[in-house]
Amino acid sequence: MNSKRRKELENKGWKFGGVEEFLRLTEEELEYIEVKIILSKMVRDYREKKGLTQIAAAEILKSSQSRLSKIETADPTVSIDLQIKSLLALGATKQEIGQKIAC
Repeated sequence: MNSKRRKELENKGWKFGGVEEFLRLTEEELEYIEVKIILSKMVRDYREKKGLTQIAAAEILKSSQSRLSKIETADPTVSIDLQIKSLLALGATKQEIGQKIAC
C-alpha cells in the first residue's frame, strides 16, 4: 500500500499494525508460535528429504496421516513435544533441532 493511501485511511480512523498488536500477543507468545512453525517446517522437510509420503511417515511415527498433516502445519492441537518426538523419529538430532530453533 502506498503512503498516500495509508494516510487517507488513517485519517478516516483506520489503524495499522502487526499481528501481535491485533491479537495482543506478548513477546513470549510470539516466540512460542515461531518455534512451533519452525518445528513444523522441519518435520515436513525431514519427511520430504527421506522421500516419504505422509502415510509412510505416519507409520514410522505410529500415528495417522491426518495427525502428521497437523504436525506439519503447526496446528494448535499439536504440542511442541509431539513435534520434537516426530523429528527424532524421522532421524533429526537434538543438535539439529536446537540449531534450527536458535536461528
